[in-house]
Amino acid sequence: MQHNEDHIVSDAVEEDRKEAIGTHGSASSTGDDVEANKDNNVQRPQPLEEEKHDVNGGLGDGSEKSSTIVQAQSTLVADEPPDGGYEAWMTVVGGFCGMFVSFGWTNCMGIFLDYYQTHQLSHESTSTITWVTSLMTFMMFFGGPFIGILFDNFGPRYIILAGTLLHVFGIMMTSISTEYYQFLLAQGICSPIGTSALFHAGINSISTWFRHRRALALGIATSGASLGGVILPIMLTRLFHQLGFGWAMRICAFLILFLLIITNLTTKSRLVHRRKRFHLMDFIRPLGELPFVLTTAGTFCFFWGMFLPFSFIPSQAERYGMSATLASYMIPVLNAARFHPGRIIPPYLADLFGRFNLMILTTLFSGIIVLAIWLPTRGNAPAIVFSALYGFSSGTVVSLAPALVAQISEIREIGVRSGTYFFIVSFAALTGTPIAGALLPDPLHGSYTKLYIFCAVVMFAGAGFYLLAKIDR
Repeated sequence: MQHNEDHIVSDAVEEDRKEAIGTHGSASSTGDDVEANKDNNVQRPQPLEEEKHDVNGGLGDGSEKSSTIVQAQSTLVADEPPDGGYEAWMTVVGGFCGMFVSFGWTNCMGIFLDYYQTHQLSHESTSTITWVTSLMTFMMFFGGPFIGILFDNFGPRYIILAGTLLHVFGIMMTSISTEYYQFLLAQGICSPIGTSALFHAGINSISTWFRHRRALALGIATSGASLGGVILPIMLTRLFHQLGFGWAMRICAFLILFLLIITNLTTKSRLVHRRKRFHLMDFIRPLGELPFVLTTAGTFCFFWGMFLPFSFIPSQAERYGMSATLASYMIPVLNAARFHPGRIIPPYLADLFGRFNLMILTTLFSGIIVLAIWLPTRGNAPAIVFSALYGFSSGTVVSLAPALVAQISEIREIGVRSGTYFFIVSFAALTGTPIAGALLPDPLHGSYTKLYIFCAVVMFAGAGFYLLAKIDR
């Protein structure tokens, strides 16, 4: 159908151009003809005043129709993402660095939870401590609608700059924190607001450059989160022991600042952003579309359980006999599996075989391995195997989630619709870990069975919602 429409438009343009030439002579000659005449120094006869007025004044029906059709055709071409090019791939590079320091930093939550339980916040309950780490994910997704508004109006430049300042400042303040409320404000609110700006501005910018290879581009960018989840936990663990908590956090802040300079210099949006009036209904309207609601519900359910292994794998491994040193490497193992195979290969396949199809399969796979491997795990080898497999499957889900939203959205509404999507999902990220903490009051001595079952059930529910969304759209 699109090919036929383009063919009709082209014929209309050619017919109108011929009509204009037949009526007005040389006054309607094309730009290529003019350049050729200049090069050959050929003098063409000048049109009469009436003809000039007819053409340049817009009174000729043929030229006016031609101009309108050409303008409409140019708009269609301009709205089509190029799916490549220097600026497009540099935006992916910027998104990679931004994901490294935003989502990659959030992937360290298990390291912080384990450390705080035995150091600064050892006098607090597990459920209380988890509010700090769950706020790291909640605030990052919760900012979606607000970042979406700013992105649609102003583009990514100032959003990323503000995110850089807030994220680095929050980490620096965490390095000198001693009280629970200080950790809550610095690490749970200030820094995550910055990561939210970086995360949403990055994925929205990339989505404007790609269409057919969008899942691949987003997969490459979000693999930065997995690489950050490998490097940063190891870096933090070693620095905690060698230099102490304060300097460990400050060194990480300087590394993050360096990478964010790259992000600020490379991330661009393909669209021309103009200020628009704010309409609350722009965010509510997508909720009237059943495919959008079902897709959001699927991601909500999966995110409810997704972060539980990130938070509890180290303590669970220690609970069943693993050394504290080896247990601290479970998060890097998990994120290593997400880095290349989990983030890039499945999104590439998703562009070929269907994004919803792959999302359903990987969500089901995540729930199955929670019950089949994590639940009966009582040794080092099964814990390592589970970390690797879960890293692969969860990495696929995270990298495909933005691509699903883009697939069921008009490109110029991507900021608003992604904002609504992640705003709702953020409440799953906020409540999932505290619910698990309530189900497991003593991570180093208690039973993990209730946590396992909760994690698997919500993942299976997510797969069901994705299946319904695929059927309905």
